Amino acid sequence: MNSNRKLKVLLVASEMTPFVKTGGLADVVGSLPVALNSLGGIDVRTIIPKYKYISDEEYDITELNHPIKFTIDNYEHEFRLKVKEMSGGWLSYFIDSGIFSDRDGIYGHNDDAWRFGFFSRSVIEMAKAINFKPDIIHCNDWHTGLIPAYLKTIYQDEPFFQDTKTIFTIHNLGYQGVFSKDLLPYLGLSWDEFKQEKLEFWDRISFIKGGLSYADFITTVSKKYSAEIQTPRYGENLHNLLRSRSDVLYGITNGLDYEEWNPATDIYIHRNYDSSNIEDKIHNKIQLQKENILPVSEEIPLLGVVSRLSPQKGLDIIADSIYELMSRNIQFILLGTGDEYYQDLFRRFGGEFRNSVSINLKFDLVMAKQIYAGSDIFLMPSRYEPCGLGQLISMRYGTIPVVRNTGGLSDTVQDYNSVTGSGTGFKFEHETSDGLLWAIGKALEVYSNKDKWKKLIKNAMNAKHSWKKSAGEYMELYRKITEDK
Repeated sequence: MNSNRKLKVLLVASEMTPFVKTGGLADVVGSLPVALNSLGGIDVRTIIPKYKYISDEEYDITELNHPIKFTIDNYEHEFRLKVKEMSGGWLSYFIDSGIFSDRDGIYGHNDDAWRFGFFSRSVIEMAKAINFKPDIIHCNDWHTGLIPAYLKTIYQDEPFFQDTKTIFTIHNLGYQGVFSKDLLPYLGLSWDEFKQEKLEFWDRISFIKGGLSYADFITTVSKKYSAEIQTPRYGENLHNLLRSRSDVLYGITNGLDYEEWNPATDIYIHRNYDSSNIEDKIHNKIQLQKENILPVSEEIPLLGVVSRLSPQKGLDIIADSIYELMSRNIQFILLGTGDEYYQDLFRRFGGEFRNSVSINLKFDLVMAKQIYAGSDIFLMPSRYEPCGLGQLISMRYGTIPVVRNTGGLSDTVQDYNSVTGSGTGFKFEHETSDGLLWAIGKALEVYSNKDKWKKLIKNAMNAKHSWKKSAGEYMELYRKITEDK
């Protein structure tokens, strides 16, 4: 590739901030283009479905060209392409079709296979229609997994995509997009693709295998997770396939949007602060205690959790530790929604320990920021964690993470060293309450020494986890891929 020509990258996903978000994927797709553009030498564009919740008027989205038509299984289909110029300096496209815009909800529909198969074909057709010839189509999670499959089958002889390479990023291997094999022809794919080394998965078809089997390169959102998923423990029955593609499998740890998550400028917290005046952080703790009807005390350690309530997040480990924790002089605050079992369990704990526990079963961004700012310790005992966002935010706000030594938690949290005073948090190995209680005990021991704790807070706040480093690694990979053409 001509080194003077801008690299063309089409970043494809099912969600993206600020338009629609159900998890960390949206944050990545909303933040990575900004960081890539700051490096120069790249024309990166994003594309997502246009769901019912995305307003043209609110976001100043305009329609581009006439409807785009294509054929699947002898039936003609069409969609409208819409676009917005982002303040970060790139174009974001939207596939507008009734299968996205005429219904509530994003996922969980009985025709999700067709919806995201249609989306994948539309992305490819859109690139041709606007004559944007990407060097790389960067696909994210199972919703885009058929794009590499389509390019290697239906579009393999199209001159337009002759030099296009694909990257498939795994944000969470636990979500795979598995559907009936009978849908294969309706998706426009031949039965030749129904093989174990291709799309077949336990006599069904797997969209994520489309990405893992057909993409030119595969990435995950942390280095340790890229190694973990090649083992039976974390591989979700795909470890052998991933191991066979280890030569093109890379781990690039996600970054954090340092503008959105900044305690020095955050308008939702009660007192702004940074690493040079961490004394002001205590005002956020006091206000958090007041608003959650907890005894106001600067000295009592306040442990915070902001999480989806699911087995992956280790909520059972926290639940198994509650009675021991409450025997100590600490406070606990939780914010999140999820499995009914965990909601009921923590609701009961909130009633039983109402003088020291606050349980908030809802999604509330403002309260989340106040917990990050006001807590002393942040708990994240995940059973597995591809990257994780909570630990990055908590460190940014000077709230010390206690995490399990897995995936991105391992890559981003440096274990505290009592001799040198280095480190940004506390890690434990075993998925048990004993492991979590041990790590919390280590944290409380340091918390009791104000000078050591103050240094630890500064370490955490000064840790570098912005998107700049991650974007640089993606750019290196993009260059490698295009140079290998």
